[in-house]
Amino acid sequence: MTVAIFGSINMDVIAYLDRLPKPGETLHGSGYKMGLGGKGANQAVAARKLGSEVRFIGRTGADSFGDAARAELTSYDVDLTHIRRDEGSATGIAIIKVGEGGQNMITVIAGANGAVDQSDAQAAKADLEQARVLLLQLEVPLKGALAAAKIVRGKGGTVILDPAPAPKEPFSADIIAAVDVVTPNESETAGLLGWQPATPDDALRAARELKSKGFRTALVKLGAKGVAFSGPTEEGFVPPFKVTAIDTVAAGDSFNGGLAVALDEGKSLAEAVRFAAASGALSTTKKGASAAAPTRAEIDAFLAAQ
Repeated sequence: MTVAIFGSINMDVIAYLDRLPKPGETLHGSGYKMGLGGKGANQAVAARKLGSEVRFIGRTGADSFGDAARAELTSYDVDLTHIRRDEGSATGIAIIKVGEGGQNMITVIAGANGAVDQSDAQAAKADLEQARVLLLQLEVPLKGALAAAKIVRGKGGTVILDPAPAPKEPFSADIIAAVDVVTPNESETAGLLGWQPATPDDALRAARELKSKGFRTALVKLGAKGVAFSGPTEEGFVPPFKVTAIDTVAAGDSFNGGLAVALDEGKSLAEAVRFAAASGALSTTKKGASAAAPTRAEIDAFLAAQ
């Protein structure tokens, strides 16, 4: 069983503050850290830490940040075969502020992520054809991502799209047709539907509306309020797990990594969403992006105690 990820690689610079600053305001922080990030890398690490075989397709620049990102991916046992070193671009970077309760503000500079294209998918075709599940995000150009999706679906695989950063307009029919599962949060749902869910009932209504637009399965994440799901034969709502959140950076990526692994293992949609929600919740109890993704043992013990 294999999960493939086609997506972004960043180095994150994270500053921790008592609260997030207002426009024009300067605040002292309590500390900072640098580490691997980018939605693609976070999801790849999350899936690998949960025991999946991972095939990750993306790019770094030929610079010190790229070397650092590669070293961190290797430390998590993520294969670098399809991580291209782009001589013409800098490695992507994210500048992140984390305030009270783990809430965050993020600025992303794409760098080499913006150069990822169909050639990256074609170069990884043999491995993509073996993948049971493919994870996509919107931090790399969609043309390349859709090329990867076509390869995976051509062999009967499942494509999950995390529509983040939030789309500025609804997806076209060809994008919807290329995706099996869409997993927006509140703001991303607003970008897709034109309105933002705030309650569990809203989230389930939004998931159904996304299905009516052509998605086979839709999950709508409300962060600390839980997640709604609607699929071909199952729908429902998973209440939030009670954890002490200190950093919500990459919680959605841990969620999606967990979802991909669970679906790859043949879990039902309801079981997969619960497993993913546990992965996302546990990630908020640690600082960092990729580093915060939980292990399989941590999730199994956490769910057993619920």
